Amino acid sequence: MRLNGEIEEDEEEEKVAKSLNSQTYSTGIGFPQLQSQNLVVGYALTSKKKKSFLQPKLIRLAWNKGIFFVAIDLKRPLSDQGPFDVVLHKLSGKDWCNIIEDYRQKHPEVTVLDPPDAIEHLHNRQSMLQDVADLNLSDCHGKVGVPRQLVISKDPSSIPHEVNKAGLQLPLVVKPLVVDGSAKSHELFLAYDQFSLAELEPPLVLQEFVNHGGILFKVYIVGEIIKVVRRFSLPNFSKHELEKVAGVFRFPRVSSASASADDADLEPSVAEHPPLLLLEKLARELRRRLGLRLFNIDIIREHGTRDVFYVIDINYFPEQA
Repeated sequence: MRLNGEIEEDEEEEKVAKSLNSQTYSTGIGFPQLQSQNLVVGYALTSKKKKSFLQPKLIRLAWNKGIFFVAIDLKRPLSDQGPFDVVLHKLSGKDWCNIIEDYRQKHPEVTVLDPPDAIEHLHNRQSMLQDVADLNLSDCHGKVGVPRQLVISKDPSSIPHEVNKAGLQLPLVVKPLVVDGSAKSHELFLAYDQFSLAELEPPLVLQEFVNHGGILFKVYIVGEIIKVVRRFSLPNFSKHELEKVAGVFRFPRVSSASASADDADLEPSVAEHPPLLLLEKLARELRRRLGLRLFNIDIIREHGTRDVFYVIDINYFPEQA
């Protein structure tokens, strides 16, 4: 069915299937190969991700460029399907991880985005930022680090003492330690006083809040390609304001596409993107360390500086810019 000139996704997939059936294949050693310039992308996505990613506009654009998206049948052996040039996936679970890892070993000629063990690294907010903390970026027109943070595994009553011991300054951004794709794992809170910290539910990460002018930069990385967009974020806090506030408050996800600040009238010192040379080196180092090719990093600039940046989050196969 057509609506306002747009082609429904099922119709597009039917076209793809017919096209692939008419292609000529040659059987190489262990895996068939396309004898054309077309690129076949097999995908295994959650229904939510499929809906947000495989938009009719994207499918048409890909079709015109000879790129075909083909759904992977989870009820059939993966090696019996295809042939694929690329396998794009965002599913969880041990069984799927074993399937995709076995497929990678048997078909090294296929690009798998991305290896399950590399993706797993981003499911823990402590380990995801460690690679950034270990970086030593020099001569890149800026400095990149991570906010000081503390991991609390259990016993919420000990949190105020642990925060004092670590020397963390309030307010603190509170994040679940584990990122499993659920809505709860993306819940964020802001803690304004030490007494309220004992109300939190571990395991979690406490991260010092860094004033950043209310602007966050989302850096999308696809292989060697980088795209940067601005998003509205939390406003700066002054010491005077902090004296008036107590408790722990939940705040919405501030970096969604609906919070775009690309066209906002901002102070140049706030709106200016991080230097491209800095982002290129950061992306290159993280690709190498993380073993990922499809991810994004959330970066903030410390307010009052031009070249001091902090990475506060890393996501695999994020939502579209």
